This record gives sequence, C-alpha cells and structure tokens, in this order.
Amino acid sequence: MEPLWTAMLIGLLIMMASLTSVELAVSVALIEISLGVLAGNVLDLASPPWMDFLASFGGIVLTFLAGAEVDRRAMREKLRESLLIGGLSFVVPFAGVWAFCAWGLGWSTEASQIGGVALSTTSLAVVYAVLVETGLTHTPIGKLIMAATFVTDLGVAVALALLFVHPTWWLVPFAAASALVIWAMVALQPWFFARYGERVIEPELKGAFAALLVLMFFAERAQSHAVLPAFILGLALAPVFHGHGQLQQRFRVVAFGFLTPFFFLKGGMNVSLRLVWANAGVLAVLFAVKLATKWVGVYPLAARWVPADAVFTTLLMSTGLTFGTISSLYGLNAGLIDRAQFSVLIAVVVASAVIPTVIAQRWFSPKVRRGPAAVRTAGEG
Repeated sequence: MEPLWTAMLIGLLIMMASLTSVELAVSVALIEISLGVLAGNVLDLASPPWMDFLASFGGIVLTFLAGAEVDRRAMREKLRESLLIGGLSFVVPFAGVWAFCAWGLGWSTEASQIGGVALSTTSLAVVYAVLVETGLTHTPIGKLIMAATFVTDLGVAVALALLFVHPTWWLVPFAAASALVIWAMVALQPWFFARYGERVIEPELKGAFAALLVLMFFAERAQSHAVLPAFILGLALAPVFHGHGQLQQRFRVVAFGFLTPFFFLKGGMNVSLRLVWANAGVLAVLFAVKLATKWVGVYPLAARWVPADAVFTTLLMSTGLTFGTISSLYGLNAGLIDRAQFSVLIAVVVASAVIPTVIAQRWFSPKVRRGPAAVRTAGEG
C-alpha cells in the first residue's frame, strides 16, 4: 500500500475519532483504539515505520503528561491515605492477575507479568475526566483519588522498568542520562523561561520533547523502557506546568492533537477481533479478576477513610487505559506476549475504562457538597 494512501486513511480515522468523541461524549482514546481495531481488521491496515516511531514517542509523551498532572500539594495533604490506597490498588491486582495468568491460563512468566502490570493500572486520564465532569477536581475526595491514582501508576512504571530490564553495560549511561536530564530540566527551568519563554516558536515544548527523545535513545540502548524516567520527569516538572497554565495547555494541544492518536490507533490496529472472539471466555474472566482484585485492594481502605464514597472511589481506581495500553504494547513489541494475549489484554483494558466509569457516574457519583471533613484522616480510625 502506498505510503501517502496509508497516511491519508490514518489521518481521516484520527479526525473521525475526534468528531465521534465530541458527539458521544466518550474519551477520544477509546474511540481511537476502536477505530484502530476497525482499521486493522476491516481495512487490513498495517502501521508503517514512521507511524511506529510516532506511536512510541506518543506513549512516552503520555507518560510524561501523566506525571505532570500530579498535584503534589494535595498528595502531601493526604500522604498516608493516598500511599496505602494507591499502593494496594497496584500491588493486589498485579499479584492477583500475574498468579491467575500463570497458574490459571498457563501463560509464560514474562507474559503473566505483562498481564499483571497492564491490568493493575488506574487510568489518570479517565479519572481526571470524570472528576472534571462531576465538579470534584478540587474537593477532598477528588484530590485523594487523583493522588492515589498517581501512586498506582508510579508502581506500574517502576514494575515495567524493573521486571523487564536486561543487564547490559548501557544501564549505567541510561541511569546517568535519566538523572542528568531530570536535574537539568528542573534546575535550568527558571533561567530558560526567563530567557526563552513565551515565544511563538515554543522553545519550552521543544526542550521537553528533546529531553524525552534523549531518554528514549538511552532506554533503547539499554534494552529497557523510558516510561519510568519520563514519568518521574513529568512529576518533577509538575509545579512548572501548574504555574504556567498556558504552557500546559499548549503541550496538551500538541500531544493530543498530533502524537497520542498514533499511539492509541496503533494499539487498536494490533488487536485481532478473531482472536478476541476465540478467547472471549478468557477476556471475561480476566476482567472479573481485575475488578475483584481492585475491590480487595481499594474498598476496605476507602470504606475506612471515605465511607460515603467508597464504592465510587473503588470503581474509579478500577479503570485502566493509558498505562494498560503502554504496558501491553511494550509486551507485544518486545516479544513477551503474542497477538492473542495482546488482543485480550487490550480488550480488558478498554472494558475497564468504560464499564466501571459508567457505573460510578450513573449510580455512585458524589454530590459536590462536602468540605474538608469528607475525607477522614488516618488518625481518626
């Protein structure tokens, strides 16, 4: 197929996804994955090399943005609650799904680990969208859920980086380059903004993209993944983004307007509907295992600290999308899972982004009415 023909079809699908997202009021990432499935199974499109690169870069940019969204002050205010809820939201599903994939499904150790990582995530994008739509972003319950989501996703990033690292001498320069990039971006940003900020050529965005490309280069040489340093870099720069709202908005425009659609579209293109249908039973059981383990990990603590909104909190912490897709696609590209396993994992990830969200918003959404007393502190029992 001619490159321009493929590019034209992909461009039309991306545009269609945006329009459909607006009309249906559904996350554009879900629509992009769905249209990617259509492109791969009905149109028989395969991603060309240029799309593979843009998709990889888009995934790293998404990871960076996830870290940059974290409100560190809110996290400090409810540090114990967010660490425990977010930590168990990762650990219990990770261990439960890993064990089920290994012993129940007979997957290899590495494939089971990818399954555990992919289905232990909580979608920061979905959680953030729901909190904005319901007016809970700046309420105590909203801040707690956002902080706990960060802890969960940090656990996912650490697990993805450590479990699949290959011991090569390139790990040393990779670690050194990551530390140097993070330090330089934080230390030099006041001077950089004073000298180069607020210009139409956007030096700030180009600097961030260059830093992420450096991380990707060294990660590839080390046979690792740049997801962890990219996430930490976003977290380190979160105060900068929060203090420069227009910069954050421009970064989102470039990311969601150009880069991330390729990431989600490619993820969908790798899904085989035939394999999903053939493994429908496995899909349903994996979805149930994810929800059950999330419930075990989150609900008891949520019932202790936010009793009125424990179910709402648990359902939102059960969502998955961005990191689940990143983990699954990494496993496929690295040869750790096959296409059938990838198709099932992506289907579960998409289902977890939709079903718990709909239930939470439809039947358990809190009213925007409570003050600081809504979230009990750890010392109150």
